Amino acid sequence: MTWIAAVARLRARREPGVLVTVATVRGHAPRDAGAKLVVGRSETWGSIGGGNVEAVAIDRAREMIGAAEPEPELMDFALNDKVTNQHGVQCCGGTVQVLLEPLPVVRAVAIFGVGHVGLELARILARQDLDLHLIDSRAETLTEERLDVLQDAVAHVHTHHTPLLPEEVLEDLPAGTHVLIMTHDHAEDAALCDAALRTPHLGSIGLIGSSAKWVRFRKRLSTEGGHDDAAIDRIKTPIGLADIGGKEPATIAVSVAADLLRTFGTEGH
Repeated sequence: MTWIAAVARLRARREPGVLVTVATVRGHAPRDAGAKLVVGRSETWGSIGGGNVEAVAIDRAREMIGAAEPEPELMDFALNDKVTNQHGVQCCGGTVQVLLEPLPVVRAVAIFGVGHVGLELARILARQDLDLHLIDSRAETLTEERLDVLQDAVAHVHTHHTPLLPEEVLEDLPAGTHVLIMTHDHAEDAALCDAALRTPHLGSIGLIGSSAKWVRFRKRLSTEGGHDDAAIDRIKTPIGLADIGGKEPATIAVSVAADLLRTFGTEGH
């Protein structure tokens, strides 16, 4: 498996890892500069030459995987028999510098309702390195032509057409997914709020709408849904930053995106 495929596999599994690259080589070494190794919690893919260099790099990579906020780092190795090594002697005669780059689990965001605001929000969030799920019961909102504005997305964009029960998608979303509910139908919004509160692996839950809408929803979630106040309080509404006003879809989207990015900054990865 190539290192690119290995990185993609870790991302798909939502597992952290470390990309290890031979950055510089002077003299003789087992691998040339550019050789790569991908380290996961229990697996590795590729090689930077084996021996002490690779073993030490794997040990350090696994320490980084367990760290709260790992940062890229460089490691220097001298390949001669005068150096005390942790995993045996390598006496090729050269020196090697190895770069270790953390591959964190990317965040996931699900937008339920890809109308005017939802699409503008998707355009903003698509510039972030995350898994972006776009869900709508209306096929016309998810056409290739309409979503062409996301072609250059940094995010991995996943579309879900759910003509009957959009809330069924919730169970299949990655753990920790931040959910934003903004469909065209208040009944659909209400069903999604109820289902989201019954889906424990989700991250934050946000609902677009007025205070009057929330009063009705809150009562319904309590009396019909059987949710207690603590559970209902998981839903944030209104969403967006209060000091960013305006009713234009693009303005609302900027406000909601800024609020979500602020949430990212206050949570663990």
